[in-house]
Amino acid sequence: MRPSLMRSTSQLLRRRSYSSASGQPERKVAILGAAGGIGQPLSLLMKLNPLVSSLSLYDIAGTPGVAADVSHINSPALVKGFMGDEQLGEALEGSDVVIIPAGVPRKPGMTRDDLFNINAGIVKNLSAAIAKYCPNALVNMISNPVNSTVPIAAEVFKKAGTYDEKKLFGVTTLDVVRAKTFYAGKANLPVTDVNVPVVGGHAGITILPLFSQATPATNSLSDEDIKALTKRTQDGGTEVVEAKAGKGSATLSMAYAGAVFADACLKGLNGVPDIIECSFVQSTVTELPFFASKVRLGKNGVEEVLGLGELSDFEKEGLEKLKSELKSSIEKGMKFANEN
Repeated sequence: MRPSLMRSTSQLLRRRSYSSASGQPERKVAILGAAGGIGQPLSLLMKLNPLVSSLSLYDIAGTPGVAADVSHINSPALVKGFMGDEQLGEALEGSDVVIIPAGVPRKPGMTRDDLFNINAGIVKNLSAAIAKYCPNALVNMISNPVNSTVPIAAEVFKKAGTYDEKKLFGVTTLDVVRAKTFYAGKANLPVTDVNVPVVGGHAGITILPLFSQATPATNSLSDEDIKALTKRTQDGGTEVVEAKAGKGSATLSMAYAGAVFADACLKGLNGVPDIIECSFVQSTVTELPFFASKVRLGKNGVEEVLGLGELSDFEKEGLEKLKSELKSSIEKGMKFANEN
C-alpha cells in the first residue's frame, strides 16, 4: 500500500471510530471464530485499533495462518493464534473483551432461525469457556440469531454463577450502520454526520430504526420513504446474501460494525465519558427481558440502558409488531440453554 493511501486509511479509521491509546491501560481482546468470513476482517480491524495491546485469535481451524498474517501489520497489538478446544482456555485468559463471530453464515433462503441448531450449540460451548477462563470480560455476541444467542449465553453464565447483565451485549451495530447509510443516501446528507438509533432485536421485523429521531433531521422524506428505508434496514442482511449469490453473507460490513462496537466498549472500560451505542442487552425498557436500545458504556460495561424516547405512530406500530417474534426468539434461546 502506498504511504499516502495507508495514512488516509488510518486517518479515516481514527475519524470514524478509533482514538489515541496514549496513557491507556493494556487491553486484551479475544476473537472467537477468527478464521471465518467475519472473523478475518474483524481481526484486521482490531489489530489496527490502538486501544488493543493483546489480540487473541481463536478458531477450530486456520487460526495460525490468520494470526501470522495479521501479526505482520505494524501496529502495537501483539497477536497470538489459538486452535482447537485444548487451546481455548489460553486464548481467553485475561481477556477484557471477547468478540464472538463464530458459527455458520446465512445462505440464500435461510433465515437467522435456520442457523439456530448449529450456532446455538457453538455459542453455548464458548460461553461455558468464557465463564471458566475470563468471567469478568465484556462479551460481544455477533453469532446469529443474536435474539437467541444472547439469552443462551446469559443462561450459561447464570448456571456458572458468573452472570453480570452489564457485561453481555448483542452486537446490533450493523443495523445502525445500515440505517445511517440508507438515510444519508436518501436525504442527501453527509453520511459521517448522520446518527440513527435502532431498537428491538437483530432479525427482520424485530429491527426497528427510529428515523423520527435521526440527526440531522430532514423534511425531505415522505412517509413512504421512511417505510421503504425501514424495510431496507430490516432486510439488509438478505440484500447482501442474495447479491453474493450463495457465496457468503454480510461479512465485511459486519466486521466493521463489530470493530466499531468493540472500540466503544474499550473506550468505556478506559473511562472515556458519554460513549453511547445501541445494543441488545438485558433490559426493562419493554416487558421483554432483552431488548436493543441506546446504552451508555462505562468501566463496568453497561452504565445505563436508555429509554426509547418519543416515537412516531409508524414506529409505535412497529414496536408492537416486533414484540411477539422477539419474545419467541428469546424464549427459544433460554429453553435451548436449559434443556441441552
